[in-house]
Amino acid sequence: MKQRLGVFLVAIVAMALASVCQAQPQRLLTNHVRDVVFNGEAPFVGKLPATQPMRIDIVLPVREGLDSFLHDVYDPSSPTYRQFLTVEQFTERFGPSQRDFDALVRFAKANGFTVTGGSRDAIDLALKGSVANVETAFHIKMGLYHDPIGNRDFFAPDREPTIDLPFQLWHITGLDNYSIPHQALVRRPPGIKRPATTGSCPGASFCGSDMRAAYYEGTALTGKGQNIGLLEFLGFDIADINTYYKNAKQKRTAKVIGISTDGSPITCYASQRCDDTEQTIDVTQALGMAPGVTAVYEYVSNTSDTAMLGSMSSHKPLPLNLSSSWYWTPVDPKSDNPFFQKFAAQGQSFFEAAGDGGAWHATSTWWPMESPLVICVGGTDLVTKGAGKGWASETVWIDGGGGISPDDFAIASWQKLKGVITKANKGSTKYRNGPDVSANSNFTFYVCADQTTCTENEYGGTSFAAPMFAGYLALTNQQAVAHGDKPPGFINPTIYPLGLGSGYHTDFHDITVGTNGFPATKGYDLATGWGSPNTDGLINALAK
Repeated sequence: MKQRLGVFLVAIVAMALASVCQAQPQRLLTNHVRDVVFNGEAPFVGKLPATQPMRIDIVLPVREGLDSFLHDVYDPSSPTYRQFLTVEQFTERFGPSQRDFDALVRFAKANGFTVTGGSRDAIDLALKGSVANVETAFHIKMGLYHDPIGNRDFFAPDREPTIDLPFQLWHITGLDNYSIPHQALVRRPPGIKRPATTGSCPGASFCGSDMRAAYYEGTALTGKGQNIGLLEFLGFDIADINTYYKNAKQKRTAKVIGISTDGSPITCYASQRCDDTEQTIDVTQALGMAPGVTAVYEYVSNTSDTAMLGSMSSHKPLPLNLSSSWYWTPVDPKSDNPFFQKFAAQGQSFFEAAGDGGAWHATSTWWPMESPLVICVGGTDLVTKGAGKGWASETVWIDGGGGISPDDFAIASWQKLKGVITKANKGSTKYRNGPDVSANSNFTFYVCADQTTCTENEYGGTSFAAPMFAGYLALTNQQAVAHGDKPPGFINPTIYPLGLGSGYHTDFHDITVGTNGFPATKGYDLATGWGSPNTDGLINALAK
């Protein structure tokens, strides 16, 4: 009996010690306190009401070995070249364990949160709760602060969050609303002359199909069997997409499907003062290039980039062709890296608009376009041979984004190749240079939005170029499937050697006229990257 009692007491002590160890708050692997809060530039205004609802997204870390895997999977000399992982394979090899994910779910529910999205495969968990839930669960105080530059109040935590789990987490998105997401979209300013255009849409403006005629100049590939994914901080109104196709006298066959990644609404109605201009453009440009895809998925969150990225990386069917025309300022840019790496590991291509303020400068936001882990798309001014006809000429769009990373992101290995950075293009040999590729972004498009009169030759921006490139990759992936080849995935490691090779002018239109603050030059430059796609030349180079 005494022996049994001794064993029982030992077990109780062990359980108590385990409970104490588990109760030790774990700090997360990324930062969460805004610099303006930390250094006192944004004065404290007051507390947030304890009952105020909040949406957050918790990201779990990926496991070691991913960098090495990505190096091999994009190395043509490696036996694992383009042997991309399925979502399930990625989860088993690099994702969180089932035990850790289940523990996080239990922790969230025990602290009063409701699960609204995310999954183990998406390496995130989207939650809805109150300010009181957030403060208790993460040992922080949520305050209201005043941004003297933006002249607005924002909420943010007063310290780095910690969590009572026996393992570390990567990041929590949604703990502040300091950064307002922006669209890489601009309207033609007063006094700027309306460009002369030769498009197929009303007013001779360009339809999305005119970009297909200019950059692909073929009919065989339509994107059949492919899906396209779009990152959207607001929902959409399908009526505006339908109006565009009706006025353009075209028929849409692809489905347009909204995906709420964290419980945010997927609708955006003008009657509710919600503007769906960007979201409509993204759809019509992607489908203009690849009209035969099965579906375009709009992944929506009003608050969380990571919730959208996680869903884009795990959705079934998995879209290989991804685009974002939004930019924002994360509190810690590392927070998005696991998703960009996951895209690359799974053979997904993520295109990001380069922005519309000319050359990048330190006083603005350039994320995620300056990340070395995305395909950055710059802007050009395109001239065609006529409505629905081929490419004639192309120059730099003066407002197209590009330059040297203002936040000093390190240069990637493919940009270190001899001949990429030159005295003529004035690039950096130390930091990330952008863009990687480019396409038409001038004020030459037809746009329908907000259930109002459609516009002709009024809107421009690299917002048009990024989804167009996602459509172009859908054509590439269709051809790869037909030939029994693997998708190209993250194309940057491939296009830089192509640009330096003998087939460069077969693959790209080399744009050598104009400036965005950096000069256009022969070959790679910081105004247009390698240039725009040259018919099926780039498709053939990427799809083999």
